[in-house]
Amino acid sequence: MIQVEIIYLGGEKETYYKDAANEYIKRLGAFCSFSEKIIKDEKLPQNPSDNEIKTALEKEADRILAELKPKHLKIAMCIEGKQMSSEELATTFNDVPMRGLSGITFIIGSSEGLSERVKKACDIRLSMSKMTFPHRLARVMLLEQIYRAFSICSGKKYHK
Repeated sequence: MIQVEIIYLGGEKETYYKDAANEYIKRLGAFCSFSEKIIKDEKLPQNPSDNEIKTALEKEADRILAELKPKHLKIAMCIEGKQMSSEELATTFNDVPMRGLSGITFIIGSSEGLSERVKKACDIRLSMSKMTFPHRLARVMLLEQIYRAFSICSGKKYHK
């Protein structure tokens, strides 16, 4: 069974995001071995300077990079990434074993994003949209798309 992991910064405060995420995590049990790793995000002042943001992203990068698994396809979630259809994401999932990999790791950054160092360590830069979303909502949207991709791979009609 393929391993799927989401690494994300921060954590969940709002129960509605937790509830939505937990529903998809429950559904994913039929398709994969799923796990999550919450990484502490750096606290920034109200109006941080560019240098303060860069320093925070680099500290977060150290913690993220320490968690990456070598035999996983690594996908950085970032606005400048490639946009894929649900079917294209499903094809990416199907290709993982053929690439000799055991799983997929998705990385969602903090509200300031991801450092370039993390993005370079990833195999794919993926964008859900050119629009900006709160990273807690992005996690739920990503979980839904992961579930949708597995449904497509297994021939279920959920994606229509």
